[in-house]
Amino acid sequence: MTITTLDTPLAKPLLDWYDRHHRDLPWRVSPGMAARGVKADPYRVWLSEVMLQQTTVQAVKPYFERFLQRWPEVTDLAAAENDAVMAAWAGLGYYARARNLKKCAEAVAKEHGGIFPDTEEGLKSLPGIGDYTAAAVAAIAFNRQAAVMDGNVERVISRLYAIDTPLPAAKPAMKEKVALLTPADRPGDFAQAMMDLGATICTPKRPACSLCPFRGACAALKLSDPELFPVKAAKKEKPVRYGAAFIAVTGDGEILLRRRIDSGLLGGMTEVPTTAWTARIDGETSAAAAPFEAAWQAAGTVIHVFTHFELRLSIWRAAIAAKVAMDDGTNDGWWEPVTNLEAQALPTIMKKAIAAAIPLAFKTSKG
Repeated sequence: MTITTLDTPLAKPLLDWYDRHHRDLPWRVSPGMAARGVKADPYRVWLSEVMLQQTTVQAVKPYFERFLQRWPEVTDLAAAENDAVMAAWAGLGYYARARNLKKCAEAVAKEHGGIFPDTEEGLKSLPGIGDYTAAAVAAIAFNRQAAVMDGNVERVISRLYAIDTPLPAAKPAMKEKVALLTPADRPGDFAQAMMDLGATICTPKRPACSLCPFRGACAALKLSDPELFPVKAAKKEKPVRYGAAFIAVTGDGEILLRRRIDSGLLGGMTEVPTTAWTARIDGETSAAAAPFEAAWQAAGTVIHVFTHFELRLSIWRAAIAAKVAMDDGTNDGWWEPVTNLEAQALPTIMKKAIAAAIPLAFKTSKG
């Protein structure tokens, strides 16, 4: 995106505020360092931005640190086993992002010699990098004058200009405002300042307007209650889908697992056998759909909310004397010691299902 308006007087009070009140985060460099030639590591910025989409900073920190310990450079991540990456990602959700993370690392390693492109256009040519991530990496890692807009920035901009068009229709107008505000000097710090402002001052509820560097210019504060912004379109009620999950455990303490196909919801992740539920259709919920005959016992129901639907899984547990093959004849599975489940690429819904049948399978049941 080409930005031609460089007169951004509102940037100065925001950057002054950021210099004093910025959050210390493991993927950042100190404010103002970019202007002095010290740049953030593009790998760290990219990795954090992918992880932070739809997830909180506090939730991301331990994942980010573990990824860096295992794969300190993008070339290390490119060379990693797919299953290892998926297992390390388990619990962050949106598993297509983990698959694209690996593909992007491979592209940077193979096609760019392990060096990230330094422009928005170049970054968007990589797998899994869209407009937002490209702008964030370009601004923060390469000091490019790119307009960065996440959910926090949307909230700040909607209030600053009292934009009453409902989201998501308001996003293009918001992006134009961000572009006009973004300065040529310190665009990366500006982007992170906007994010920090939304996260700590211009919060969804009870914003601390008296502490805001934009308080003198904020249209929402002058006209009405800032909490009325951003305006959001009415949410559609999420459909409820049903299915069943089957937890089979041997006398030796091994559980039957299998790997989901690479495409679609939870693609490439590990699961216990389940019925064929999707975001659009229900699966069988009775023990008749079990992968093999056994004395299956009901172990309750677990509920998990995905982006577009709610899933309710009937949980069935069977204690069996010895390992058996599944009735479909594919043998598409393996038996894993329950003590090793923490190392598997199990998404949260599968951890919930297993915990319902084996309460002590995990340190926590949250995944």
